[in-house]
Amino acid sequence: MTTLESSEVIAEIRGHAGVITLNRPKALNALTLDMVRSMTAALSEWRDNDAVKLVVLRGEGDRALCAGGDIAMLYRAAEAGTDEGATFWREEYDLNQLIAEYPKPYVAIMNGIVLGGGVGVSAHGSHRIVTDDTRIGMPETGIGFIPDVGGTLLLAQAPDRLGYHLAYTAQHVGAAEAIDLGLADTFVPKDQLEALVSELVDTGDIATIAKFATDAGEPFAGQRAEMVDVYSADSIEGVVNKLTALAETNGDGHWAAKSLKRLRGNSPTSLVVTKAAIDRAGGKTLRQALDQEYKIANYLHSYPDFREGVRAQILDKDFAPKWHHKDVAEVPNDFTATLFDE
Repeated sequence: MTTLESSEVIAEIRGHAGVITLNRPKALNALTLDMVRSMTAALSEWRDNDAVKLVVLRGEGDRALCAGGDIAMLYRAAEAGTDEGATFWREEYDLNQLIAEYPKPYVAIMNGIVLGGGVGVSAHGSHRIVTDDTRIGMPETGIGFIPDVGGTLLLAQAPDRLGYHLAYTAQHVGAAEAIDLGLADTFVPKDQLEALVSELVDTGDIATIAKFATDAGEPFAGQRAEMVDVYSADSIEGVVNKLTALAETNGDGHWAAKSLKRLRGNSPTSLVVTKAAIDRAGGKTLRQALDQEYKIANYLHSYPDFREGVRAQILDKDFAPKWHHKDVAEVPNDFTATLFDE
């Protein structure tokens, strides 16, 4: 067994597999720059190593594969006006591209929380495993940012425009929804995950996954048809109007009422930019989408909503951000013009 170990990532060759374990369980395995570099180094070394037949990505602990990027670092960099954010995103996005084009099977075990950057290191893989406790999401509009790590492309490719639901509301969804949206491939019961990994390590045979796969169940708990109608609207205002009508008819416990509340609490500026980014990502390659996201990320990093969103949601936890614009109607029509290469 060959091991490349740091304090935050353990990368080891076990049997026929290269196994990467994200090792920050107290931080829900959130990605630091050193973790991005460690993953990149391991994948680069194993790419031409014939002993490695496939790669398995895991998160240490039971709570999460990965809860996203190092938001605390990004906040400090925004406050100080340094380029640490730009460095992090450039190398993180290069890792996302490396995973997407990796020549060997890349198996992501997407247990527990899988958010933002966690989606980036898993959903671009060739074999994406979800389980009983999977909670996956792109929560960036809640902190004044946009879905990145190739998220704009993934959400654009989701069927029936349901990627906009995750983007606008920043809500988390479960295993069945992740498969339905194209963010995952296969459901494996949680009590079978260790056996799956052991057999992958022992055999190096990706066909092993099929032996453990079971049905994930119905996505969106019978609400899918309503959701498809809501997100058929081609504007944020149109989505809000449809959600409002459903909420008024069905009451506060209805999915539309909950989604409307979440959407209205998110950054209006981020919502506008996110819509524009997803609209444009559908016809792009992953590299093109990542390049677009990189430009937007650097701009929004210095925009006041990012710092205010992190303060309200993560630091002070008062959950009462004071956004620069109070409503999407206040965001200038030409705000996004400089953010896209067209």
